[in-house]
Amino acid sequence: MNISQVSQKYGISIDTLRYYEKEGLLPRVHRNESGIRDYTEQDCGWVEFIKCMRSAGLSIDTLREYITLYFKGNRTLQKRKNLLIAERDKLQARLKEMQATLERLNYKINSYEERIVQCEKELLKKRKNK
Repeated sequence: MNISQVSQKYGISIDTLRYYEKEGLLPRVHRNESGIRDYTEQDCGWVEFIKCMRSAGLSIDTLREYITLYFKGNRTLQKRKNLLIAERDKLQARLKEMQATLERLNYKINSYEERIVQCEKELLKKRKNK
């Protein structure tokens, strides 16, 4: 699969894919005889993983650390697990904060709805009194 196909499939720009490769997040992508990137299923698996982790808020540095540990093999299993646990905890805290923000927004929207209904009632009352 070429870079533009991968870009389309995962909704990631070509520049971002190149950046991920340059930053060491994507293991060296195979290139064909012409030097054009030829993504394998394994490469695509990394792209999908990186996209997911970036969506979860992991930084480039954290991802680079994780991938470095990954390639050191099984002796880094606990370190990788701990890294992911720490990131999960940060994500859970963000979700809790977002839930509180959502509740506040809903409260404000409902209060505006109540005010709009009240204003409409007052307008109808004025029209009837004319």
